[in-house]
Amino acid sequence: MPLHKDDPKALGGYRIVDRIGSGGMGVVYLGRSRSGREAAIKVVHAQYAEDKVFRARFRQEIEAVRRVSGAFTAPVVDADPEAVRPWMATQYVPGPALSARIRGTGPLKGAELRRLALGLVEALRDIHRAGVVHRDLKPANVLMAEDGPRVIDFGISRAAENQTLTETGHMIGTPPFMSPEQFRDARSVGPASDVFSLGALVVFAATGRGPFDADSPYLTAWRVLHEEPAVDAVAEPLRAVLTRCLAKDTADRPGLGELAEEFAQALPETAAGDAQTVALRVPPPPAASEELGRPAAAPRPGRRPRPRRWPVLAGVAGLLAVTLTGYLLFDPFKGNDPPAGSDTTTAKLPAPDPLPDGWKPWRTSVFKAETGVTKPLGGGAPGSGAWLSCVMGEGALYCGGNGTLPVRFDGATGRLAWRADSPASGVAREAYDSVVLGVHDGVLLVSQAVLNSAGDGQIFTVVALDATSGKRLWSRTSNQGGPGASAVVGGLLMTAEGSRVTAREPRDGAVRWTATVSAGPTYHCALHDIDSVPYVGCSDAGTPTRTVFYAVDPADGSTRKVGVPDGDAEYVGAADGDLVFLVRVPKDPRSPQEAAYGEVMLIDSDTGAVRKRKLTGSPRGEAALVGGVLCFAASSGRMTAHAHETGERLWQISTTLQQPGTPVADRRGRTVFAASASGRAAALDIATGSLLWESPARAEQVVGAGFATAQVFLDQGALAVLSPDGTVFTLDPGHPDQKPLSE
Repeated sequence: MPLHKDDPKALGGYRIVDRIGSGGMGVVYLGRSRSGREAAIKVVHAQYAEDKVFRARFRQEIEAVRRVSGAFTAPVVDADPEAVRPWMATQYVPGPALSARIRGTGPLKGAELRRLALGLVEALRDIHRAGVVHRDLKPANVLMAEDGPRVIDFGISRAAENQTLTETGHMIGTPPFMSPEQFRDARSVGPASDVFSLGALVVFAATGRGPFDADSPYLTAWRVLHEEPAVDAVAEPLRAVLTRCLAKDTADRPGLGELAEEFAQALPETAAGDAQTVALRVPPPPAASEELGRPAAAPRPGRRPRPRRWPVLAGVAGLLAVTLTGYLLFDPFKGNDPPAGSDTTTAKLPAPDPLPDGWKPWRTSVFKAETGVTKPLGGGAPGSGAWLSCVMGEGALYCGGNGTLPVRFDGATGRLAWRADSPASGVAREAYDSVVLGVHDGVLLVSQAVLNSAGDGQIFTVVALDATSGKRLWSRTSNQGGPGASAVVGGLLMTAEGSRVTAREPRDGAVRWTATVSAGPTYHCALHDIDSVPYVGCSDAGTPTRTVFYAVDPADGSTRKVGVPDGDAEYVGAADGDLVFLVRVPKDPRSPQEAAYGEVMLIDSDTGAVRKRKLTGSPRGEAALVGGVLCFAASSGRMTAHAHETGERLWQISTTLQQPGTPVADRRGRTVFAASASGRAAALDIATGSLLWESPARAEQVVGAGFATAQVFLDQGALAVLSPDGTVFTLDPGHPDQKPLSE
């Protein structure tokens, strides 16, 4: 992985020769001493080096690794925890992480699985003899060297007698491989917790799937705490051994000495054993990208149904929220990048588009009032249900929301240029909403809604503001608002009111034309920009759902109907002359807020011909047509791409993004970007699904209300990210770990 221009040239007598990877909390380099010895050097990001608690944890990690010595661990060769940017050098281990090994060639079996299982038992023996509990044994922290596995990354380990830094609320592991006691009380964790994690890891190595896989860390935690492990894919006698390792009660798990004997018996060295002892009952998962340490949650044929206990799950949400919020925000070197000592590399980042003139990374808040207090203008707390909308255009980011007056941020610096005036005197801000529609030729168009005097409805107004000063140019009332009711398309402001569509000049509001579409009174119509051609999509939410689209000539308002078959279909874009829709499947009661899609439907915009294709695996989440492919971002962080022509799955990868927003492609269609509710952004290669990078989390807090998601915007070659809590920040895709300037 090539070095960046601001990477260090040397550290502690080691010449930096390459980047191994980077994560939310730091960068791992390949260093070479004067004698030629190679080391993996972990360097903390500057912003976390100033955090006393984080520095103490890093110091603790160094002490833990130094206490451990053994054939199956990577020893510390040098470190400086007191440096301006603390660093630690460990023995370089040439070999991929276990997660990358499974991803590349499928599950292990026979002698290879035996060598892994027994090597991990020996590594844990050495770790526990030193009085240390690892607490984060997972596939990303196991390197597959030629002579056996190596356990690395003691970032959250602790000495058994030292519980000072193990406090409620701190991240204590990675949910798919955490023990029940790690969720209940991190301070009570002992060596038996590592045995549980070892059992989960060996299940993953043998099958390509974890025993508690779920679509979100919350569901994973529930399964770890309350459900039996899914180990049916592992044949006996190994299954019985792993089931004991995964017992809920620590007293029911085997000790490491006993476990070594049981693994040796269940995984014999004979050649016949290579072909028979780990017979899988399901085919291995496709060779698709995934997060290092979190197996891809592919559908499991024959997997037993799980009981639904939602009332009880809601009752334990408070227990899990503190632990898992840490998992979302605090990610020391855990991203999808190869871990220290791995010879795997992330994909090469395509040459980015040029950055705007005078651009620097910056960070601010939409809710930042003139006093500097970060809160919505309506007085509510970020995350209490406030929704936001932004558009990027003409060198600036414009934002609005509920209880939030429109604002303009300079795209290069993040400076707050103006905040619009209140719509009328005496209007309470909590009774006011704004939706930013678009900017054209120096005019910003905004849809406003104000609660009427009776408190039982809203008065909708379309307002034009001078984009430079924020001064009002004109306004027009409307009898309809909501998503898609107004839009800026082809240089015109278009408004849909029932069956009537009106086009206006943005500068003065003059009516260009009015058109009528055949939509009944129960239909809701929304406007779409399809290659700068206005389309009106009208849907009736009856049973079955009925949808009709109209292409509108922007010159005179003449319309042409495009029929859409009945069904719950969602328009996502256009490609090769086709309108592309996704057909939803019935909602999964386990994820009622997240859509899943069973088909892609292509409608020829000229002839109306319809073609349908099945979507392999019924992908779920926020969907978009980006770079010519269908991309889905699930709330668990799993990103999936499908060919829109065939429905075939192209790739799938699990990221550390939790609750990501709609994916966005760069201008050339080579890279797809997404961001999480915690303000973490990620970039993937559209063609292969390879993870290019993940940034640190930059939101002030994770929004839990509803299903608010982050939004990503392009500003030439720069990215702007809006988090649900109101945090706005920008980054350079070529250097995503640069710390932004705060306003």
